[in-house]
Parts: sequence; C-alpha cells; structure tokens
Amino acid sequence: MMLNLEMLSDNAQAYFDEFVINGTDDELFASGYLRGHVDLVIGQALVAKASLSWSEFVEQVEASLNKAIKQGELAQDDIGPVNLVLNQLIHKLG
Repeated sequence: MMLNLEMLSDNAQAYFDEFVINGTDDELFASGYLRGHVDLVIGQALVAKASLSWSEFVEQVEASLNKAIKQGELAQDDIGPVNLVLNQLIHKLG
C-alpha cells in the first residue's frame, strides 16, 4: 500500500513536536536530527512524484541516517538516542 506522503509528514512532525514539550535533551536532539532525514525522504518523493510504501520509507530514512553516520555527521554518543527515537517513530506511525 502506498503512503499519503503529506499525511505521513504531518504525523511525523506532530510526533517530533512532542519531544519539544516532553522530551529529554537527548530526545530533543534526536528528534530534531531525524526530522531532517524524514523531511528529506518525503520531500524527494514528492518532488519526483514518486510513491512510497511504508517499508520503502523506513528503508530510505535508515539509509539516509546510515550515510550520515558513516560520514561522521553524528557523534558516537548520539547514535543510540537517534536510533531509539527512529524506532519509536517506526512503531508509532507504522
């Protein structure tokens, strides 16, 4: 089943916004960092007028995140919190 990308974006933003109010410093950082990767994947699909399934969306976000980690864009101490927030996002929206 293909995703409604605009609805997915809205739901993801609402999820990330919860951390602004209730999150720890680590969760706030991780949610802000992930927001960029989620926005990138959704934005690229919208510009390309492409459809994404849930598994394709998750795969592309994980690939974007892994690329950033390999390029040293994320401190070692931040990888755990970022992966935790990503797994929570996948569980909540999937």
